[in-house]
Amino acid sequence: MTMAPRTGLAAVSAALLAMNRTLEVRDVLQTIVRSARELLDARYAALGLPDGNGGFAQFLVDGVSDRQWKAIGPLPRQHGILAAMLSGGAPVRLADVRQDPRFEGWPAAHPEMSDFLGMPIADGESVLGALFLANKRCPPGRRPPTGCAFTAEDEELLHLLAEHAAIALTNARLYERSRELTIADERARLAHELHDAVAQKLFSLRLTAQAATTLIDRDPARARSELRQVTALAAEAADELRAAVIELRPAALDEDGLVATLRAQIQVLDRAHPAGVTFDCRDQRALPAQQEEAVLRVAQEALHNALRHGTPTRVRVTLFRRGTATVLRVTDDGTGFDPEAVRTAGRHLGLVSMRDRAAAVGGSLTVQSAPGQGTAIEMEVPGG
Repeated sequence: MTMAPRTGLAAVSAALLAMNRTLEVRDVLQTIVRSARELLDARYAALGLPDGNGGFAQFLVDGVSDRQWKAIGPLPRQHGILAAMLSGGAPVRLADVRQDPRFEGWPAAHPEMSDFLGMPIADGESVLGALFLANKRCPPGRRPPTGCAFTAEDEELLHLLAEHAAIALTNARLYERSRELTIADERARLAHELHDAVAQKLFSLRLTAQAATTLIDRDPARARSELRQVTALAAEAADELRAAVIELRPAALDEDGLVATLRAQIQVLDRAHPAGVTFDCRDQRALPAQQEEAVLRVAQEALHNALRHGTPTRVRVTLFRRGTATVLRVTDDGTGFDPEAVRTAGRHLGLVSMRDRAAAVGGSLTVQSAPGQGTAIEMEVPGG
């Protein structure tokens, strides 16, 4: 039995709540276009965002299969009816879009459309995008000979939805921008730490090499010792650089997901360090974007600490489910440490940062370690 679409206040409320349930721009856009189609009971819906250069930066559809969408071809240009939404800033309601003088046709694979309703999404005078709906479905048992069409009430509902869509989209973009700024700040901090750490190593390297040069004739044994120190310092500087490159490297979470991104980074670390670094994933499902980023960053920090401070022979990263939660576990057989002594001395080894990241996504972090007994760091987040 097919459920009839919700109407009235309940339907509007459901659509507005759905739009504000996420802060990821792509998810917000997809929710807007889906909500518009469901709210007005249209067969097709689309949402276009202008690129400022006569084309669309993004064009999302609902009611068209992926196969159909691929067959349609490139994104549409800003012309005809579509341009009216993005430049004129006024809604357009038509009984048959094909009869409008501005209609310029569509690609061969494009579905046939007749009745049309277009609504700009505006923030003051600025048009952020436009909603396009086509082919209004008829209520059961009420199909006129000429088919159904969008009504003035539909236009009013879509206008209300577009006003809230502008707010949801603006909020999502501001949130995304704040995340970019946070990442930029973090990269600046890492760059500063990298400069200090590597500069110190290179300064020591230069002094030790100079000492070896002066000793090579009068004290060869001492010179050999200094040269061995040069080798050790060079290796430490290389480790600093490798660790920084891994941390600064943009995570391909959007394209590859958490598991693939973690696996790729751990493979790099395994090749770059003498310790064996392994990754094991058990029955893992996708997490919300914020949680995936937090898990990745905690994994990076834990790996960095283990390889830099613990001198382990083995480091193991495991990602698995525990009930309704996802658990990241990073263990090593290195030198270990006394967590309480480290906290008292003010040397946190990134523990505060990892705990903050876990707490920010509703998770928790536990640390088990003792001198000579390695370290185990476990992060648990809801979902997965």
